[in-house]
Amino acid sequence: MRKKIAMVAALFAAMAVSVNAQKAYEGTAFFDNWYIGLNGGGVTPLSHSAFWKNMRGAVGLELGKQVTPVFGLSFQGLSAVNTSYSRTAFDALTLTANGKINLNNLFGGYLGKPRLLEVEAVSGFGWGHDFMNSGYGKDDSYLTARFGASLNFNLGAEKAWSVNIKPAVVWRMDGTALNVNRSAMELLAGVTYHFRGSNGKHYMTIQRPYDACEAEALNKKVNALRAEVELKREALDNSAARANELQDALEKCRKELSECQNAPIETIVKNSHTMSLESVVTFRQGSTSVGSDQIPNVERIATYMKNHPGSTVSIKGYASPEGSAEVNARIAQQRADAVKKILVNRYKISASRISAEGQGVGNMFSEADWNRVSIATLSDEGAE
Repeated sequence: MRKKIAMVAALFAAMAVSVNAQKAYEGTAFFDNWYIGLNGGGVTPLSHSAFWKNMRGAVGLELGKQVTPVFGLSFQGLSAVNTSYSRTAFDALTLTANGKINLNNLFGGYLGKPRLLEVEAVSGFGWGHDFMNSGYGKDDSYLTARFGASLNFNLGAEKAWSVNIKPAVVWRMDGTALNVNRSAMELLAGVTYHFRGSNGKHYMTIQRPYDACEAEALNKKVNALRAEVELKREALDNSAARANELQDALEKCRKELSECQNAPIETIVKNSHTMSLESVVTFRQGSTSVGSDQIPNVERIATYMKNHPGSTVSIKGYASPEGSAEVNARIAQQRADAVKKILVNRYKISASRISAEGQGVGNMFSEADWNRVSIATLSDEGAE
């Protein structure tokens, strides 16, 4: 009998391995597909006693792992409630290692997730112990064999919980073959929680297979995309370098423009009767004060007038077109007066030699901002 049982178990295991080898699964690491269950029900002898009358309660825990969609292992502990004259609360304990074959997946194939109802064939071997005291017997230990089934109702969209009905026959293996006189029926029901695996599911999932041609095509596509990304990165780097060059050129142009604005502009007109010289003083937007960078242009006027006592200067102030005409006229006059004030107060040029007039908005330059100026025109009657 034992040889037959071993042969049947080996046959089921071979079938499980064969079915599992046909597909690749995700979520099959060592810590995947573990579960824990709480069981309760009754245990009754199968001979020499009334079936229901002699049934006593039983409760236990089960820890297991689904190795493949077909084959699983579990370790179960079950204690029977004492109904004899012995004073122990539980008079029997069994610890069993079970092997399980999922018949739905074995014969119908695995669908990628558990079905609503699945049936497992269960067989296992373990150790049992009876507890006795108060003179009604002595403790006894023995080996056990279990054969049964498990009807699993897998609940919810995630299939994390299942409700189980577990009928089984258990034999005491204390030196004899399987003997009905040493057997008992277990009728258990339980609830089981399946832990989440590395694939993010509470069960194994089917891995989509790729053939060699498809994998090669994907690799070529990936390599082509990488090359395209590299070319675009190179083009982006070139564009960034070009942008830096243009930025440098722009800064250079701005610097040259600033130098041109700050440089004194002189116009010398010479004829047989007079000699004149022009000097331009620039202003910031909205400002009527002569900046420190423009003092050299004013000093040039003062130096010329000191060297030519007969010379006079006409200062005309201008504004850019922002603002109203009234405001621009006032600003233009104030700019002319600002240059005159410096010539008189700092350089001690006689006010009678200086005229200052506001001209409103200027149009001497194409850039509107460049028209924020005061233009000083020197005249020296009779100079050769």
